[in-house]
Amino acid sequence: MITAIDHIQLAAPQGSEKLLRAFYVDALGLVEVPRPGRLASRGGCWFSDDDQHVQLHLGIETPYRASAKAHPGLRVEAIESLAARLEAFGALVIWDDTTLPGHRRFHSQDPVGNRLEFLQPIGREPAGQ
Repeated sequence: MITAIDHIQLAAPQGSEKLLRAFYVDALGLVEVPRPGRLASRGGCWFSDDDQHVQLHLGIETPYRASAKAHPGLRVEAIESLAARLEAFGALVIWDDTTLPGHRRFHSQDPVGNRLEFLQPIGREPAGQ
């Protein structure tokens, strides 16, 4: 029986690790997770939240082609602040509050073109937002 998602795997082009670290650590506030054993020599990066409840693995794919449709849906807090942070980082933020009732959400892309969805249930915005 499935009880949780352990991680999401996204693809990235060879040599993009520096861009990925800047985006996932500096813009999204995740931490880089060391890759175990032989996986460390394959390139790419792994990221997680501080509690390691959410993990994003970016593996090198050659040839690389960003997916136009597939994406992780990442539940967030303080969605307005996150959108502003991503825009300040230079990422495009496209709001879509009409197609998923009960949620605020937007789409963006990481620096190698992976589509990302960020969503927050309505009514869960922290005080001060």
